[in-house]
Amino acid sequence: MAREVVPRHEMPRQQPDVRRHNFQEVALGYDADTAVIEAKRCLECKNAPCVKGCPVGIDIPGFIKQIKQGNFAQSIEIIRRTNSLPAVCGRVCPQEDQCEKLCTLGRKHEPVAIGRLERFAADYERANRPVAAMPSRKPSGSKVAVVGSGPAGLTVAGDLAKLGYRVSIFEALHKPGGVLVYGIPEFRLPKAIVQEEVDYIQRLGVEIRTSMIIGRTVTIDELLSDSYQAIFIASGAGLPKFKNIPGEQLNGVLSANEFLTRSNLMKAYDFPNYHTPIKVGKRVAVVGAGNVAMDSARTALRLGAEEVAIVYRRSRTEMPARAEEIENAEEEDVRLDLLTDPVRIVGENGWVTGMECLRMELGEADASGRRQPLPIAGSEFIMPVDTVVMAIATSANPLIRQTTPDLHCDKRGYIVVDQQTGRTSKPRVWAGGDIVTGSATVILAMGAGRAAAQDIDNLLRSNGDWAPITEETERKN
Repeated sequence: MAREVVPRHEMPRQQPDVRRHNFQEVALGYDADTAVIEAKRCLECKNAPCVKGCPVGIDIPGFIKQIKQGNFAQSIEIIRRTNSLPAVCGRVCPQEDQCEKLCTLGRKHEPVAIGRLERFAADYERANRPVAAMPSRKPSGSKVAVVGSGPAGLTVAGDLAKLGYRVSIFEALHKPGGVLVYGIPEFRLPKAIVQEEVDYIQRLGVEIRTSMIIGRTVTIDELLSDSYQAIFIASGAGLPKFKNIPGEQLNGVLSANEFLTRSNLMKAYDFPNYHTPIKVGKRVAVVGAGNVAMDSARTALRLGAEEVAIVYRRSRTEMPARAEEIENAEEEDVRLDLLTDPVRIVGENGWVTGMECLRMELGEADASGRRQPLPIAGSEFIMPVDTVVMAIATSANPLIRQTTPDLHCDKRGYIVVDQQTGRTSKPRVWAGGDIVTGSATVILAMGAGRAAAQDIDNLLRSNGDWAPITEETERKN
């Protein structure tokens, strides 16, 4: 007799007509009863394919089994063995392309809601008992510097602290958290949760020094000469890109990086309690279709825009944002202007009044497998807008590479590393996260941090020889 499969449980959310007017968290989380029922959908596969899809190697069947049995505290203890940021990952990781994609149940039915269960376990911990620091191994006496306090930096710092190292994080901004605090909106990732995860890392013994710009305040070489035995660079890729079209210098044109940083980190969304407002017009166009574009569009609505459009030169099929984020945006009345490419921004008296666009059609696939957008002759039109947010891409800040000449970077400015260990061309320097891959996911950055922490520990404990990046290594990568 075939086993009856219980349908996957949806995540309770604020109603669209309510949430588009506030910055409170949209997804409300499972209650205990729902979490237990969802956990019981897990087949407890012996080979656990879901774990292979997790960049940080969480014991997924193990923590889900504990939820199934009502042992919520034990569940989070299992997660924290390999993941120092579970409340973050449970909210923003693309589980549908990682662990849930490999779920055995998902072959014929909907996969187990692994991410939602991880969030439940982390939220249970927050609500019922303080986050306990994991026991550390016997102190090694070695000092490690971490550049950047985003997900990669926090992960490598936490892992090394548990292994007995004295770790100092150097953060350029005045508040730790990296992209978690400046890039992801409050309604998707409350900053109080990020702060609690940062507090956990500090309780492990990690020192965090803010307003420290590596390459200006201090250089990589100066850190190495200041008794640090290893350095991990996790400075991210926060330098915004523009389309380089006429009119981008007009007032009312912002990068998504500036727009979200001013709203999230500088609390523009909470004006006048915080004196950092953003001028947002009635009609906003967000150029791009990734998660950052969705965050920007939904933020613009909450800041008072009457109409918000996502402008993207390909079709819905090619949109890189998570399906969940696209769905949330559409429910909140964000318009999708697809197969549309801006070619010029127009204005009056120095301010944006419109955006000239071309209609596009899709041609043959390019090397990446995506069909190339081609302009339709004579399809020009003016889209009336008074704010344009460019959310097309970011790149690596050049400060570190300019002040560290023996640190090999590729032609785009990203640091070249050994993909297995994170080692760079410079002895005793590792790197990971967006400064290596370009803009990617939180969990992939965390995976790079874990791998580098293991290699740093192996090298420093054994006093082994440094095997730097070579041309052959680069070709393999």
